[in-house]
Amino acid sequence: MHGADTWQNTAKEALPGIALCSAVAALGYGAQWAETALFGRAWLESLVLAILLGALIRTFLGLHPHFEAGVRVSAKLLLEIAIVLLGASISVSAITGAGPELVAGVAGSVFIAVLSSYTIGRMLKLEHRLALLVACGNSICGNSAIVAVAPVIKARAEDVAASIAFTAALGIFVVLLLPLGQHATGMSAESYGILSGMTVYAVPQVLAATAPVGLLSMQTGTLVKLIRVMMLAPVIFCIGLLGDRSAERTETARRIEWAKIIPWFIIGFVAMMALRSAGMIPDQTLDPLETLATALTIVSMAALGLSVDMRTILSSGGRVLAAGTLSLGLLVGISLILLHLLGIR
Repeated sequence: MHGADTWQNTAKEALPGIALCSAVAALGYGAQWAETALFGRAWLESLVLAILLGALIRTFLGLHPHFEAGVRVSAKLLLEIAIVLLGASISVSAITGAGPELVAGVAGSVFIAVLSSYTIGRMLKLEHRLALLVACGNSICGNSAIVAVAPVIKARAEDVAASIAFTAALGIFVVLLLPLGQHATGMSAESYGILSGMTVYAVPQVLAATAPVGLLSMQTGTLVKLIRVMMLAPVIFCIGLLGDRSAERTETARRIEWAKIIPWFIIGFVAMMALRSAGMIPDQTLDPLETLATALTIVSMAALGLSVDMRTILSSGGRVLAAGTLSLGLLVGISLILLHLLGIR
């Protein structure tokens, strides 16, 4: 009974923030409709507009503590549910069809990007741990990689905060700029999905970056991004072994919990994909599931925007932002080389 009361109190506390995120998402939908009415097409989709509107609100108006709990729930839980639902749109044949060349190419690119990004950070005089956090966040999966790597290298709280700040800022710019680049270059949906999956920091942000191009791009981008996420475990293990050969550090690396490395929503995504492949999800439910996943993603993107104060980002340090920006450019270059080697246009 006590547990039920606690859950009800938590839900009640979160409702105002969830309502605010939903309102910002609705404004995003309205802005997209206005774009279409005025220009005949939506240059910025509602997903991206929700991020922009949320960030503007947070930066210029602030966020009352009354909304914070709901914003956290929307930014985390709702988007994780959206990822699980998206699994229903992908069958196992999509993964087997990707081929070992793509899997090996993405895995190798991650290691190259980590080493290269770390070198850039050190050249810009970033301290070893901070440079490593920036490199892993840039090369693997943003905040999740930073948080996972931090205890292994015993990073300072200040370094973690600065790394996460740059990830939040650059992540938004990547989501905004990539669709415009696709429109300008005419890149195919498949190649754009691979590029997005290789460069966007978080799985949910891949949805925002690829949704304007279509379902094939979303599926490909999510698949590539999942391969990058799976690289977090071997990268952390190598860092733990190479960073400090003491018995204490090696034991720390060996005790990494897989449950923390592979989040529940990734497991849920794979489970939904398996159900779809086994024919256990009726075809008539696929469209409603996709619509619900998109709606939850837009609300989550609004929450992401409401979590970012651009003034805080700017004060986090020019060298960190410079390292992140240069590393991101390098990652784009690596991705384009991978596309060329795979012969994907």
